[in-house]
Amino acid sequence: MWRTPGRQDKTWVSQAHTLPPFVVSQSLYPLPEKDRLLRTYDEHCLAGLLLQADTIVAGRVQIFGGEAIPLQLEVPGVQKHWTAYEKRLSAAEEGDIKFIWEVGRFGWAYTLARAYYLSDREQYVEAFWRYTRQFLEANPPYLGVHWVSGQEVALRLMALVFAYQIFAGSAHTTEEDKMLLGWAIAVHAGRIPPTLAYARSQNNNHLLSEAVGLYTASLALSAHPSASAWRRLGWRLFNLGVQSQVTPDGAYIQHSTNYHRLMLQDALWINLLSSHVGGEQFPEKTKNLLATATHWLLSLLDPVSGYVPNLGPNDGAYILPLTACPFDDYRPVLKAASMAFMNEYPFGSGMWDEMSLWLADDSGKHTRIRNIMGKMPTRPPSSLALFPAAAHILRIDGSKSWAFLRAVHFTNRPGHADQLHLDMWWRGLNVARDAGTYLYNASRPWDNALTHAGVHNTITVDEQDQMTRAGRFLYLDWAQAEMVKFETENSVWVSLTARHHGYRRLGLIHQRKVTAYRDGHWVIIDELLPVKRSNDPSPHDKSAFHSARLHWLLPDWSWLLEEEPSTPRYNLKLRSPFGWITIQVDCALGGPGVLQVVRAGELLHGGGEVSPTWGWVSPTYGCKHPALSVAVTMQGYLPLRFQTGWYLPPG
Repeated sequence: MWRTPGRQDKTWVSQAHTLPPFVVSQSLYPLPEKDRLLRTYDEHCLAGLLLQADTIVAGRVQIFGGEAIPLQLEVPGVQKHWTAYEKRLSAAEEGDIKFIWEVGRFGWAYTLARAYYLSDREQYVEAFWRYTRQFLEANPPYLGVHWVSGQEVALRLMALVFAYQIFAGSAHTTEEDKMLLGWAIAVHAGRIPPTLAYARSQNNNHLLSEAVGLYTASLALSAHPSASAWRRLGWRLFNLGVQSQVTPDGAYIQHSTNYHRLMLQDALWINLLSSHVGGEQFPEKTKNLLATATHWLLSLLDPVSGYVPNLGPNDGAYILPLTACPFDDYRPVLKAASMAFMNEYPFGSGMWDEMSLWLADDSGKHTRIRNIMGKMPTRPPSSLALFPAAAHILRIDGSKSWAFLRAVHFTNRPGHADQLHLDMWWRGLNVARDAGTYLYNASRPWDNALTHAGVHNTITVDEQDQMTRAGRFLYLDWAQAEMVKFETENSVWVSLTARHHGYRRLGLIHQRKVTAYRDGHWVIIDELLPVKRSNDPSPHDKSAFHSARLHWLLPDWSWLLEEEPSTPRYNLKLRSPFGWITIQVDCALGGPGVLQVVRAGELLHGGGEVSPTWGWVSPTYGCKHPALSVAVTMQGYLPLRFQTGWYLPPG
């Protein structure tokens, strides 16, 4: 049994060779053919991979798909037992622990390993072992913040095992390195079980990653006394997690496209190991859910950019970065998952193929090609009625735009107050966008502030949120949505109507109708309708008087405003790379509207108070860019109605 060192005992790395060795398997899965990998790269991409690896060797690492930061593996101060940190990590004054954890996940090890596999440059092997020793020396077993989270430990374990499969044959990998790694994997696996009860209670991506970590350790250290127990426990909990976290239509429990991707990557990794060494096969229920989960995320893929709506919490996680594609591009994961779980190619070949070569079986059995890069049919009414939690999408053949309407009946905890949010995409551009997340742990106003309905493309009423925010990660009084109607006139238009009841406490509901026309323009009608009750107030009762705010988050492009003084209408023109977009907002029912344009927390047009969190978009964790926050507010008696027309340039 491995002993836990004392607080100042940082000699365990140098002493590891005196302990009974745990041999790490170096043949857990077949490595892809180098020539096939190289064919997924052009000269520019390969140079970019080697540059990233050289940057890591020099001591800097890119995290969350953003800017490079120092590769800092030591945490200042005396390292206490991990249990001493559990209740302190959420305090803003302690700083954001995610920036420390992300480096400790060893995501940079995948870059070094891939670069070495394609270039045979030994400096990448030397850097991996140097940094691994540095980390283990500075963070002895179970001491310090890097051991607090079972998920962080599991993800680091997976990275160590992946890298070893490639570095094991190098002359710069010594027998002492191999023994050290064996002990490190054993120590990491031993840390996971004590907090599995917490992971099970949370029932989210933590449980899946920790289960996969245990399963990985069991195969990497097959002779370890606990290997059989780790293997059984990891396999059972992973299947339990998938079956309790993925809905029948494929939506993920955390209401987040990024966490959805993380779940699929966990599934791809454990599927790879079980297929080649473990021998286990997923139960039919797990297989079906992983297939529907892949299809669900595919339905949100923009066919031009490869991006998806920035739905829900986005903590920047990318646990298996086996691609030269940018962080935002979901094609690598979706192609690998489609091949592994749907037995089909969702689109043609490209630079996104690398991940499939590492993680998915490409033995030629995939005979069906469902090319989503071309036309995507509108989802039929039956599936809208059958799966109320599904993504509701309008994709129009012949035009170059599509939209996603967020309408869900929550059966588990929501991360954002985003009912009836609308994402719009045109020619690969996200023209009506979700603000993202930015930071979880920060002082106000950035304490996970982009969860509010007010920053989403929807309506807020009387300056209140759709749901009651009870903490940075907790919403109560869930707003529930439902589909009302699906209509189509094949030669002219197609539309969806949905509503939510988050403002029932104010005596009203919000209903949104989204209509896409074949000529490429869109009309969105928002109505605030009174709740029908036996004691409904009269039309002029003050209790039926409300302030309604319609918000759109737009790209940071040049803009012009055309007001029509004789009508309650505003015409906003945005200069896109493909011509001018016109957004026409009409306050059809209610008092005259007041327009406000905000960029990066600064008021550009109109009056009234401005939140410093308005006018920002966060594509990944810890990163925010200016955007245009356009809001029209009007007051009046119910019913109130906005009409927004989107006119996109032809061609």
